[in-house]
Amino acid sequence: MITKKLHNPLNSISLEINLPASKSISNRALILNAMSYSPYEIENLADCDDTNVLLKALNSNNSTFDIGAAGTSMRFLTAFLAKTAGEWIITGSERMKNRPIKILVDALNSLGARIEYVEKEGFPPLKILGCALMGGDISLNGGVSSQYISALMMIAPYMINGLTIKLEGNVISVPYIRMTMQMMAEYGVEVTFENNTIDIRPQIYKPVKYKVESDWSGASYWYEVLSLTGEGEIFLKGLKANSTQGDSKVADLFQQLGVNTSYQAEGVQLSSSGQYCAKFEYDFVNEPDLAQTFAVTCCMLHIPFHFKGVQSLKIKETDRVAALITELKKLGFVLFEPAESEMAWAGEKCDPETQISIATYEDHRMAMAFAPAALKTALSIEHPEVVSKSYPTFWDDFAKLLQ
Repeated sequence: MITKKLHNPLNSISLEINLPASKSISNRALILNAMSYSPYEIENLADCDDTNVLLKALNSNNSTFDIGAAGTSMRFLTAFLAKTAGEWIITGSERMKNRPIKILVDALNSLGARIEYVEKEGFPPLKILGCALMGGDISLNGGVSSQYISALMMIAPYMINGLTIKLEGNVISVPYIRMTMQMMAEYGVEVTFENNTIDIRPQIYKPVKYKVESDWSGASYWYEVLSLTGEGEIFLKGLKANSTQGDSKVADLFQQLGVNTSYQAEGVQLSSSGQYCAKFEYDFVNEPDLAQTFAVTCCMLHIPFHFKGVQSLKIKETDRVAALITELKKLGFVLFEPAESEMAWAGEKCDPETQISIATYEDHRMAMAFAPAALKTALSIEHPEVVSKSYPTFWDDFAKLLQ
């Protein structure tokens, strides 16, 4: 097994980091580029596993696609193939075969798609007979993954009757829905989203030249680094102030954990403030990918926390709530779940392991969220290569802390 041993105690830092392009934006741009039959290549496309898998599939002449562990690609491609004439098989890793997709498949089949399960009911692999979709009205629980909703939205303009999605109950990950809306608008398609109802009439996408902005999710690990160091500054290139990415919320949230943000033409400047909250409380329902970063940061700073809105973490690359509880216990922190969709640390500690080895569960965010903990204690990260899913150059950038 490959491990990476880390221990980088620092008093102060000064860094400049070229962040990777946004995976979320890149994957949507690939689908919209394909739907618009665009002659233009997407500029600054993310060079990561998820995006490369989707790019390869869209450019392939094959009828069988193995998308590995790329959850976004599984969802977006399932919808795309459902309206694309042909007979298709889409499969993935063993973990992917245990990630539910029934909600999306049921929705697509109710709109006229012809999708069957090859193995286990409700899970990939899928057999898809692509055909014209009638569209119409559907209702979805607002608590489902926003990727299901975005997958349906992007193919909706080419449904015969268009598509109306009524979201019932509390709607999670709204920023990702609005990101999809804005990108569809840039490709010439109008979407309305009012009173928890998304309405998309039959329309045609127009090809445009598109440039992907840098990734705010990837930025979160550098906020964590500066927060744990407590002194210095980091410049993150390619980030935008008025981003459609929900994870840009990280800039506001880290003000409570000692990091200020100033926006400049080429990116953002992070600086230490020395001001830390006594307890961190937040509802991550709209920014679930940030939860791991904040859990590790708070524990390493010995700041109690109470998170809400973490229900979608249980169906990510791994059950991220269970993984955080297990791995932070190795560092001496006893986390618990006060209620469903909640996670907390109230200050309870246990003896840390003498040789700390962090399991990553085939989850890129586990590796990157725990890496900055090495600023406080010696540890090893198992399977460090998992970062290639979203941030292939992460370890090269992290090595700059030693220079």
